[in-house]
Amino acid sequence: MATSLPNINEIMDVCLLAGKIMLENGAETYRVEDTMARIAAGYGIKHSHSFVTPTGIIFSADGSESTKFSRILERSTDLRKVTMVNSLSRLISNGELSLTEAYHQLKVLETAKLAYPIFHKVAAAAIASGCFLIMFQGQWRDFLPAFFAGGAGYFCAVYLERFVRVKFFSESLAAFIIGLMALFFVSTKIGVQMDKIIIGSVMPLVPGLLITNAVRDLMAGHLVSGLSKGAEAFLTAFAIGTGIAVVFSFL
Repeated sequence: MATSLPNINEIMDVCLLAGKIMLENGAETYRVEDTMARIAAGYGIKHSHSFVTPTGIIFSADGSESTKFSRILERSTDLRKVTMVNSLSRLISNGELSLTEAYHQLKVLETAKLAYPIFHKVAAAAIASGCFLIMFQGQWRDFLPAFFAGGAGYFCAVYLERFVRVKFFSESLAAFIIGLMALFFVSTKIGVQMDKIIIGSVMPLVPGLLITNAVRDLMAGHLVSGLSKGAEAFLTAFAIGTGIAVVFSFL
């Protein structure tokens, strides 16, 4: 397939948009690079080059003198969007999707609100907190304290992120609230094991996907992305520990 220069630029825009959506929603670095390369190959650009970090994507293609950059400002977890971009890339590789259609569908997907409502997230976090408590050999009597503390802490973390752009502070305050509620439940004899209540309640805040992606990227040789994601996961863990430590300083 022969491609003219304007067409190459349009293909690069589609590749960058697909990579941006995936990276913003929790995809691994190698998956983002592989998807962009497959999309470019599906439209006739056999040799493309990308450099992906958690905060930006650089992409270039043979036949074009320009190199394009996309800045990643926000990162969250929505694996449904990652799956949908993967599905689009397969359609492109099979020649079933035109360039214009692909760009339109990606723009729609970029702005789509596919995440679950906050009520569902908080309810899931609360149930998970109680289940984690039992998994860590806590007592059934502490299930409800962990349920309420975990739900309140997760709600605090999600709600404060709208006003505090630095995640460290929202996560630290969420852990602080969890610690206070655990202390309250134990001091009023509603709960028994304060440590188990706290451990179960903070688990929904633990950056499991970040840790997994950091290890996966390091194993694949993406050292910059792996180390930066690992550092972000460490900061989240440090924020959780800081909030709990402040509560323990009251004892």
